[in-house]
Amino acid sequence: MAYARVVRAGGGALAGALLWTGCTTDPGGDGKPSAAPSASAPGGGAASPGGPGTGPSGDPAPVASPGLLDYTPDPARLPRTKADARKLAQAVVAGPELWGPGYVKRTPYLSAPGHWPVLGEDCVWHGGTQPPGVLYSVTAYSELPATGGKGPVRVAATVTVHRDDRSADWEMAETLEEALRCPDQKLRDGERISGLLSLGTAYGKGNFTAHDSVAESGQYHNEAFDAEYIYDWYQARLGQVTVAAVSKGAKGYTTDEINQARVEALTAMLSRIEKQLESE
Repeated sequence: MAYARVVRAGGGALAGALLWTGCTTDPGGDGKPSAAPSASAPGGGAASPGGPGTGPSGDPAPVASPGLLDYTPDPARLPRTKADARKLAQAVVAGPELWGPGYVKRTPYLSAPGHWPVLGEDCVWHGGTQPPGVLYSVTAYSELPATGGKGPVRVAATVTVHRDDRSADWEMAETLEEALRCPDQKLRDGERISGLLSLGTAYGKGNFTAHDSVAESGQYHNEAFDAEYIYDWYQARLGQVTVAAVSKGAKGYTTDEINQARVEALTAMLSRIEKQLESE
C-alpha cells in the first residue's frame, strides 16, 4: 500500500507524536532485553485496550476503517498459525537496511525462538514465557559501528504477531504502564535506564499511521561508559501486529540523528505490514 503515506506521516504526524522526547529526556538502548512485555493479562487502563477485536469465531477480524486509518487487511492473508506468524514477522522486522546507511547486523542477529523478556516486580528484566495470545515474536539487532571518533549506535527492532487485535492492544497498554510502574529499570548486568517516561498516542491524536502508538524516553547507563546517553523505545500497533524500534545514543551523534533513524525503521515496518496483509 501507499508507502509514501507512511513516510510522510513518519516525517510529520508520527514523528511529532514520537519525538515528544525532545522536551523530556531521550531513550535508546538495546531495548528491554529484546522483545516486548507480557501481553497475557490486562495491564490496567493506561493505553485503552479495546481497539478492533475478533470475529465471532475468535479469528482476527479485518480492521475496516474507511475515513480513518487507511488500512484494511485481506481476511485471507491474516496470520492464524504460528507458521504464518513467523513468516510475517520475519518479513516485517527491520534489519540494518531500514535503519540507514552504514548500519550492519550484530551477532547474534535474531533473538532466540520463544524469547520473551518480562519486567519483574523488582524492576529488573528477566526471561519469561511467551503468553498464549502471542503467535510469534522476533527481535533483530543492528548497529552503526564506531568510526571517526564516534561511538557505536546499537539498535533493535521487534515484531510480535498476536492471535487477535485485543491481545496486541493489551501489549500496548502494558508497555505504557511499565514506565509508570518502574521509571528506573535494570536491563541486564551493568546496564540500566532511569527517569523513564511514557506517552501513548491513539490514532487521530497526532498519530495517523497506526491504531495505537507508545513512546518511552529515559537515560541509558552503562558501566563501560563514562557518560549517560539517550534511550528511546517506540512501539506501534497495526491490527494484531505490534512493532517496536529502540536505540541507544552514542558519542558524536545528535538526538535528531538517533530519532530519525528510529522513526524511519518503525514507519517502514508498518508499511511492510500493509504490503503483506492488504489485498493485492
